[in-house]
Amino acid sequence: MSYRYPVSMPSLRGNELEYTTKAVTDGWISSQGPYVPQFEEAFAAYNDVKYGVACSSGTTALTLALRALGVGPGDEVIVPEFTMIASAWAVTYTGATPVFVDCADDLNIDVTKIEEKITQRTKVIMPVHVYGRQCDMEPILELAYEYNLRVVEDSAEAHGVKPTGDIAAFSLFANKVITSGEGGVCVTNDPHLARQMAHLRGMAFTRDHSFLHKKLAYNFRMTNLQAAVALAQTERLDEIIATRAQIEKRYDEGLRGIAGITLMPPRDVLWMYDLRAERREELRTFLADNGIETRLFFKPMSRQPGYLDPVWPTLNANRFAEDGLYLPTHAELTEDDQDHIVAQVRRFYEG
Repeated sequence: MSYRYPVSMPSLRGNELEYTTKAVTDGWISSQGPYVPQFEEAFAAYNDVKYGVACSSGTTALTLALRALGVGPGDEVIVPEFTMIASAWAVTYTGATPVFVDCADDLNIDVTKIEEKITQRTKVIMPVHVYGRQCDMEPILELAYEYNLRVVEDSAEAHGVKPTGDIAAFSLFANKVITSGEGGVCVTNDPHLARQMAHLRGMAFTRDHSFLHKKLAYNFRMTNLQAAVALAQTERLDEIIATRAQIEKRYDEGLRGIAGITLMPPRDVLWMYDLRAERREELRTFLADNGIETRLFFKPMSRQPGYLDPVWPTLNANRFAEDGLYLPTHAELTEDDQDHIVAQVRRFYEG
């Protein structure tokens, strides 16, 4: 179905066309082009860290982060129940086991329930900044220090939230705060981890580039074309975040007080405007009939066929999954667009 008001849309109003055109005319379209290191440097600087490692997706960014930290078979990684499945899959790709922790009422991992899941096999805690809300990182970092663990932040939905863990992994998919179409990037202050992630993403070639590969690695490289878009997006990141903050404010003001709608806690940076809705499926059908796209909340990891656990019906994460959705949220959304969307939600509940 084609929607007049899609749930997401990239905002490509900066130097994206200029940079990609230059990449094409110069012939640098592979991962060897100059925009890759320029983007890595710019994105790392934006996040107040020393190193950036660009790659092919947010999922591969998480996989590189875990592999660089030595995660593998026999290890456990603590992962939130309420997240996109890529968080858990990245752990599984390494041969390790994801251990799930339920969410708190802000949808982020419940930090009070992490310690009880730590075992002798635990190696990493992976907090996810869900829908742009920063996790309560201080107790997570304290647990990591106490138990000699590492912290990988899944920041796929939280560009603008400053990293505090060992590695933060971002997605640059087309629906994210900033995009390169497909792509991802890790940031860290540790030079060894940065070198390892860069080594692993590029087939683990030796320094002389002989075809002798001493470890299992990947082709997770970002192309110069993607990096050209990512660099242009990074140049506009403050502007895009500010625009999204105004979108959040306008939705809050318009939706507050509608019987049947429950607003969610504020976001540190708006990725998607999430809410809880009575008669959710009827509302989604009504909005779709009026050209407005919506998306459902994530389902708990323990509800996924690959990780099925009979505890899932009792989880806080499942309670949110049953009535949560998000509305169109992107930097190209106008005030008139939002007013129309809010009016349709109000019309559904109030007639």
